[in-house]
Amino acid sequence: MNDIENKSGDVKKVQISEQDEMVQELEEGTHEDSESLQPWNKQITLRGFIASILIGSIFSVVAMKLNLTTGITPHFNVSSALLAFVFIRTWTKVLQKTGIVSVPFTKQENTMIQTCSAACYSIAVGGGFGSYLLGMNKKTFEQSGGTNIVGNSPSSIKEPGIGWMIGFLFLVCFIGLFVLIPLRKILIIDYKLAFPSGMASAVLINGFHGRGDKMAKKQVNGFIKSFCSSFLWGFFQWFYTAKEECGFLQFPTFGLQARKQKFYFDFSLTYVGTGMICPHIVNFSLLIGAVLSYGMMWPLIGRLKGDWFPRDIPESSMNSLDGYKVFLSIALLLGDGLYNFVKVVSVTLINIHSKLNRKNQNSVAGINQDKSLTDLRQDEAFIKENIPLWLAATGYTILAILSVISIPFIFPELKWYFVLMAYIFTPPLAFCNAYGAGLTDMNLCYNYGKVGLFIVAALSGKEHGVLAAMAACGLFKSIINVSCILMQDFKTGHLTLTSPKAMLLSQAVGTALGCVVSPLSFFLFYKAFDIGNPNGEFKAPFAIIYRNLAIIGVQGFSSLPKHCLQICYGFFAFGVVLNLVKDLSPKKIGKWIPIPAAMAIPFFIGGYFAIDMCVGSLMVFVWTKVNSKKAELMVPVVASGLICGEGIWILPASVLALAKVRPPICMKFLAGQ
Repeated sequence: MNDIENKSGDVKKVQISEQDEMVQELEEGTHEDSESLQPWNKQITLRGFIASILIGSIFSVVAMKLNLTTGITPHFNVSSALLAFVFIRTWTKVLQKTGIVSVPFTKQENTMIQTCSAACYSIAVGGGFGSYLLGMNKKTFEQSGGTNIVGNSPSSIKEPGIGWMIGFLFLVCFIGLFVLIPLRKILIIDYKLAFPSGMASAVLINGFHGRGDKMAKKQVNGFIKSFCSSFLWGFFQWFYTAKEECGFLQFPTFGLQARKQKFYFDFSLTYVGTGMICPHIVNFSLLIGAVLSYGMMWPLIGRLKGDWFPRDIPESSMNSLDGYKVFLSIALLLGDGLYNFVKVVSVTLINIHSKLNRKNQNSVAGINQDKSLTDLRQDEAFIKENIPLWLAATGYTILAILSVISIPFIFPELKWYFVLMAYIFTPPLAFCNAYGAGLTDMNLCYNYGKVGLFIVAALSGKEHGVLAAMAACGLFKSIINVSCILMQDFKTGHLTLTSPKAMLLSQAVGTALGCVVSPLSFFLFYKAFDIGNPNGEFKAPFAIIYRNLAIIGVQGFSSLPKHCLQICYGFFAFGVVLNLVKDLSPKKIGKWIPIPAAMAIPFFIGGYFAIDMCVGSLMVFVWTKVNSKKAELMVPVVASGLICGEGIWILPASVLALAKVRPPICMKFLAGQ
């Protein structure tokens, strides 16, 4: 949506008309529940936490797979709210058949489960397991040039470990919960920020509890069918993967030459489902990037071997063709990131300035803005239960002190004064990011993380700068990301009349769960599969990208191959100009202009997953044309089932791999001549 770690959610631009429709649906859903609200401790239930643990763990595994394969992870808010509804409704139906009467399932409990599970899997999405944390290991060190690159010293290696990862995540993620609590009323009520993702979740939850059992039954059946089909398909594919280059993944859909250039359909229902959730323009941009890179640029640059780069070094070296692949994708990502950073900060400052002026004018003129009964009821429920300021201040101070003391023990290269600097500057940055996300739905935490990375890399020196920079990146990014997610969830709670105390507690429990589940999920993959292999399934493209960002921050651009820097300048400018044209063009034209950050991902890993996701888009397009109402109802359900089914198959597949149980058949395709 994090350089496409969650870019598919970030690129959504919810228009005014769409927000008006959401508001209308919310008002309809709010009136249904208008009698009386339960206190916050009644909105939190044991069954809710059990459901949150199951759903959060499932999506942590799914998100980890997506992180370690392509780095693209969509928002799972819709899917988690849906699974919460399915799980509790099934639970209550089973109890009813046994004669046990259960507590009614409310939209507040549904919101609490969605919040807790989302907080859990968001650690897997934004915790850096496929980027800066993995970029510290020996394999990524060697892929980035090893000791041949200045600043890329053996002292900049830190192998993954469950203990230090859990400790680091607890320190840098939990503090994010306390940053913006004092400003929640300003952001949600006073400034009336939309937080489109949070509003969309509220619309969905209100819809679940207003459509009736008949509609819910259809969704449950649709989810179960797609889940089982996806799980069984993953199981079936496993039988044909006895060796590394075997299986349906190797099927030359468009011919062997296209397969060599990484253009093929790899039969991954996970990415088909992801494509169904992601906006069409994201999938279209991925395909354009794949055609531009592997279809045109890399074959042309490859012919210049011996002129632009030496013949006697492997293609995977940063001084060979892979250097162009990595650094050109970095340039495009930075161009897109810088443009959106400046844009969102500018919009934020202008919006704040106009609101302050309007407030002053209203106070002078004595104007009272009227609010609807629904708005007043939502505001009353949101501010009724106060979260004390001392709790936020005390929590932030204690965790900051613990971090300043503890993080240098985890990363000796990251000095205590860098940690202190981060905790001084992150609160205003977190506010800017949350405000911008409230206006545009763009969470730019990864851009703030890169700013921290470059600053610490430049200040730490060549000996220890790479490792210190990647650790600092995680520190900035995690705090700002968690605080933004909390504000989005507060928006959902505000619109579903859920207690802020229940939301904060759910978020805290989910964050704690994610800090444990996510490292365990990571090691499930890390021990069972060849993570970081550029020719394997789990390429983890962002690991090499983040390490090279740190190297650039330490030593500049001296490590780039011939003419790479000049082409990087061009792609950086291309990323800025493409965004500018997209924003200035009429809506009918702008919606078809590709997104630079999405285009950049296939530069390093190929176009196979883009084809999968475009198949998902095509399915949604056809379904909408045939039956738009059914598609609106069932697309999120079917997509969630496809993603979860094949994602869950990873668990037994990992256990079989760890037990050295190999599939019985190798399916491979060779040229006829």
